[in-house]
Amino acid sequence: MLIGAIGSGKSTLTRALLGCEPEAVKTQSLIYYDWIVDTPGEYTENPMYYKNIMATSLEVTHVLYIQDATKNKSIFPPGFSTGINKLPVGVVTKSDHENAEVERAARMLKAVIPKGPVVFTSAKAGTGLEIIRKLVKCRSFNEMESLVSKMDNTDVIYYP
Repeated sequence: MLIGAIGSGKSTLTRALLGCEPEAVKTQSLIYYDWIVDTPGEYTENPMYYKNIMATSLEVTHVLYIQDATKNKSIFPPGFSTGINKLPVGVVTKSDHENAEVERAARMLKAVIPKGPVVFTSAKAGTGLEIIRKLVKCRSFNEMESLVSKMDNTDVIYYP
């Protein structure tokens, strides 16, 4: 399940992960694509909809927390991932944008996901996508940490 702010790149990332041509679309409701659940940004931006995130998380194994590298604020409260009992994966989108500040985005995700991987992606360039595909096959923090430690890749970091 992908959650994040309106316009953060959730739907574009979903399409890229599924091998479709990335394009911007506005998600109005939960959309189930193969192994991915794309959520509207309103679900994360408005605490009134947190119950929808919690209910949907019962259907998935991983939650991808999306942070747009071109934005200077996070819409997630600190430690947000600890309230959802699923494996978290932080995803920095738009990492190749001219205004991207990937280190800042990673720091914001670290506040949301105290433990776990953060992947730097570009749906248009295709970077980080294969890493996400591998991470969502992992069944534990130990497995994710082991996977990341074996990678010689600057597109992913792991917070122990």
